[in-house]
Amino acid sequence: MPNKKTKKDTGRKAVLFRLIRMLFSFYPVLLPITLICILFNAVISSIPSVFMQNVIAAVEKSWQTGDWGSVSGQILGYVAVLAVFYVLSLLAGFAYTQLMAVITQGSLAKMREKMFNGMQDLPIKYFDTHNHGDVMSYYTNDIDTLRQMISQSIPQLIISTVTVITVLFIMLYYSVWLTLVVLLGVFFMTLVVKKVGGNSSRYFIRQQQAIGRTEGFVEEMMNGQKVVKVFCHEDEAKKDFDAINDALFADSEKANRYANMLMPILNNIGNVLYVLVALIGGILLLNHAPNLSISGLAFGISIVVPFLNMTKQFSGNISQVSNQLNSVIMGLAGTKRIFDLLDEKPETDEGYVTLVNAKEKADGSLEECEERTNVWAWKHPHNDGSVTYTRLAGDVRLTNVDFGYEPGKTVLHDVTLYAKPGQKVAFVGSTGAGKTTITNLINRFYDIADGKIRYDGININKIKKADLRRSLGMVLQDTNLFTGTVMENIRYGRLDASDEECIAAAKLAGAHDFITRLPQGYDTPLSGNGASLSQGQRQLLSIARAAVADPPVMILDEATSSIDTRTEAIVQRGMDALMTGRTVFVIAHRLSTVQNSDAIMVLDHGRIIERGTHEDLLALKGTYYQLYTGALELD
Repeated sequence: MPNKKTKKDTGRKAVLFRLIRMLFSFYPVLLPITLICILFNAVISSIPSVFMQNVIAAVEKSWQTGDWGSVSGQILGYVAVLAVFYVLSLLAGFAYTQLMAVITQGSLAKMREKMFNGMQDLPIKYFDTHNHGDVMSYYTNDIDTLRQMISQSIPQLIISTVTVITVLFIMLYYSVWLTLVVLLGVFFMTLVVKKVGGNSSRYFIRQQQAIGRTEGFVEEMMNGQKVVKVFCHEDEAKKDFDAINDALFADSEKANRYANMLMPILNNIGNVLYVLVALIGGILLLNHAPNLSISGLAFGISIVVPFLNMTKQFSGNISQVSNQLNSVIMGLAGTKRIFDLLDEKPETDEGYVTLVNAKEKADGSLEECEERTNVWAWKHPHNDGSVTYTRLAGDVRLTNVDFGYEPGKTVLHDVTLYAKPGQKVAFVGSTGAGKTTITNLINRFYDIADGKIRYDGININKIKKADLRRSLGMVLQDTNLFTGTVMENIRYGRLDASDEECIAAAKLAGAHDFITRLPQGYDTPLSGNGASLSQGQRQLLSIARAAVADPPVMILDEATSSIDTRTEAIVQRGMDALMTGRTVFVIAHRLSTVQNSDAIMVLDHGRIIERGTHEDLLALKGTYYQLYTGALELD
């Protein structure tokens, strides 16, 4: 158990030091200036006790000598100096609060930017294995705890710590005996903080984790609200949410119970300590006890009175340190989650073959050019310094490919297939047979375990992923439309496409007719994943987006599954035009959409069990024949 605690403490220290280094990298000049202002403000707040001792000592002297005139000028001097210090403290406090506002919000903006930019480099596998609501919690709850820690907890912790150290030295300067009494009270405070504060910190960390789970569940329920209502699952959803919410409540209640318990206990210990110092100071005064101090001053009322003030200041700042520690620990828990996201391994890319615009020379060879020619070539540098250009034709071949999403669980077994330029290859089979997995491998969303995938004769591992994916167009069953206009969503396929090209793509996909009937046509704003459109209309826009990209290879994953029969006929004509001269991979449950394929692959449990044209497979009277005649059904 002690080792475990030490490991946690070490982890928190590592997170804190990393955060400090990051903040200094964000503001290498502004942050040191802010720290100087904070330290100056903290030291100045401890000075009044020194002046109080001097003033009381001067009053005592005047009382004894009766010479008030000579002492009053001395007292006025002390007051004037003290006023100057308070003005400087006010200016330092104003400066650091203003600078902290800039540093806090600026750091959060830079942190969010680092998080989002890093997230763009993560592999698809990360998003397939992490709850989207929990990921959103990084940008909301965890960032908020970080904000509170940077803007409030850490500055207050520094001020309180510096004040405690400064006051401790002043107390030792005036009286060692009374300082020992104060330290005895601090010892009991430390025991309370260790016991109560430790429990509070543990539950605050659990609270952060529970918030992430709660947001993940809410996001999941919002996305699936139609399914919940269709299957009358409201009561079960409420029960599930209540269980998650109750767990969050339990952790939050315990965390805040311990946190709220801590301050009253520490304040009462501080009050008891104040009375104790007053009693012991009074006893020492009555007994004319000798003073043990660094200053060498005689023990008197000028020592006891400011010491009482310092005792209150000392215990109050100890309480502040203890109170802020909980906020710091909760902030570090959120910061650790943020760093975990930043530390996620980005998608690796060892590719060096790139996709370039090309034009054909008189001898038939290709050369690279800047302008868009609609002729693409793979630029392949070699070890000897030479560069070759291979025309992008769309020849895709898989040879003896094995793959599994998890080690030891193979999904695809020894898959071999080819698609020559301009061919249409269809995949059919039950859910989980491996159809979508094959297209994910062609895109290199995942890397194969064994075998080869070649694109125009080049191993796709040698092709840069961005260039590989730029050569592929993809229309998925689940559409994703972004906040923006209809035109902007179509142009998402190719950002430099003109309005005319986007409209031509919409006409090709069969979307132009319904777009022109929208309130603002192509300028109609969309939000909420195109919630104002039907599922079929969203799919048509997705197809138009792929059409404007004009790639040599198309992947259609159930592209027409959400479109009604009448609309499907319109789309199919556009799809046929879109597929002309391209290599096309089609995944479809409606076998009518794949009958004109050059090759149909029937998959079962990750293996190709049948292949051939529609007529060949019907003549075979195997699985495809049974699917086509209705003897078997696709899941």
